[in-house]
Amino acid sequence: MKPLKPAKPVAPTGPDRPLDPYLPQSGNRGYLVSRYELDLTYKVIANRLDGRATIIATTTDVRAKYTLDLAQAMRVTKVALNGRRPSKFTHRNDKLTVTSSQTVPVGAVLTFTIQYSGTPTPRHTMWGEVGWEELDEGSLVASQPNGAPTWFPCDDHPGSKATYRVSITTDAPFHAISNGTLLRKTTKASRTTWVYEQPEPMSTYLASVQIGNYEVRKVASSPVPQFAVHPPRLRAKFDKDFGRQPQMIEVFTRLFGPYPFSHYTALVTDDDLEIPIESQGMSVFGANFCSGNRDEERLVAHELAHQWFGNSLTLKRWKDIWLHEGFACYAEWLWAENSGGPSAHEHARHAHTRLARLPQDILLGDPGPKDMFDDRIYKRGALTLHALRLRLGDERFFTLLRTWTAEHRHSNVTTEQLTDLATRFTDQSLRPLWDAWLGATALPPLPNGRLS
Repeated sequence: MKPLKPAKPVAPTGPDRPLDPYLPQSGNRGYLVSRYELDLTYKVIANRLDGRATIIATTTDVRAKYTLDLAQAMRVTKVALNGRRPSKFTHRNDKLTVTSSQTVPVGAVLTFTIQYSGTPTPRHTMWGEVGWEELDEGSLVASQPNGAPTWFPCDDHPGSKATYRVSITTDAPFHAISNGTLLRKTTKASRTTWVYEQPEPMSTYLASVQIGNYEVRKVASSPVPQFAVHPPRLRAKFDKDFGRQPQMIEVFTRLFGPYPFSHYTALVTDDDLEIPIESQGMSVFGANFCSGNRDEERLVAHELAHQWFGNSLTLKRWKDIWLHEGFACYAEWLWAENSGGPSAHEHARHAHTRLARLPQDILLGDPGPKDMFDDRIYKRGALTLHALRLRLGDERFFTLLRTWTAEHRHSNVTTEQLTDLATRFTDQSLRPLWDAWLGATALPPLPNGRLS
């Protein structure tokens, strides 16, 4: 008798099937979060975090239990659901499961109140360490793609956007920075409390807390307020390396549409970092990116561009990561083109030559979780946009980008939405272009064409 062939894996179905096959353990069904209110106390020397999270959501189906993402390093001491105390809960395998004592109908409000504490540590993932990380003096958060549960209970999926209030109490010598606007700062004895409000919807991986011995100053007022946060020793180097940021915002506002938030903060840690960190309304760079020689200006442009592509417009599923990184990489080329550097077409030719020498085994439109942060995604995504620009011409291409950011401001997007939108800007079919650049592994030739 012939041996049976192993069955092909079948995607789980049912009410608790994964929200995203790239991160099947992240995210939860049964509700949609609209608001996080986090009251945090952090002891820097001990690396101790105590938290109280109030999470307001709306039910999407009827169920007896609800789950949230929370790392096991955080010990839960008390849970209340809709004010009923105490609620039964279990905390296993980075999932906090809360049992409802009564049936909650669809469309009703859920309010979780969770008290927890522990020693926050980053997650070890195939993409490196992500989440809350202890620094020599202070801490940082780098949550992309699944590090948010290392410091607060949440529905950890990019399609779950909510507003935030974050209160951080920490040792008085240290400065605490979070997303949004600083509402108030109070100091009692040796501790300072900082309260921030983030009114625009934000995905969990973009939520951030940065703590350190920082100098904070306003460096520009136009076209939006811009703030510098850095160790005092790096002030002169920051002013050189980030000095053209106001001009960048002006260029990107002209090309992409209005800046999507009330202000922008560039923060430099006292520690070196492998790569800059993206968060909503703020970008975080290691001291190694602040040399005073302006040799990392392309990264300053890249992280700034994420405020449009990644923060305001956030992917709905991780397979579409090129919508973040391809756009931000292309913004590097556009900044160079608009600031006296090489043209985007020159950058595209060089990038295409380099990619042609690399393995042709990555699918831009669905790279798989292991490769979704591969540098080829960044460069090939930028080349895809350049190919589209050559096809449409500048006027229609940049009108398309401004329409894209306006119609999907502060929401979630997919590749299909972008390709559908592009059909409005040409009478010719763009399907061959999308099939070649997004749907095939072989690198297409760079189209011949002139930028108008």
